[in-house]
Amino acid sequence: LLQVIKARVKDLMIPRYKIVVVTHVGQLKEQSMQIGSRCLWDPASDTFSSYVFKNASLFALANVYAVYFE
Repeated sequence: LLQVIKARVKDLMIPRYKIVVVTHVGQLKEQSMQIGSRCLWDPASDTFSSYVFKNASLFALANVYAVYFE
């Protein structure tokens, strides 16, 4: 999953950005989970995208960070 997401984002050929992909996959069984992330960046040039997939038995969370690099 991680390699597919990273390859598709890199195929966009966005110049001067480093791409970081973080994924979490887990089983849904009457429990809760909190996922957080922190990083130091410039809100004027750096960005991220997040997507959650969920069905009856599992969840998958993918975060893609694009950090400007000179």
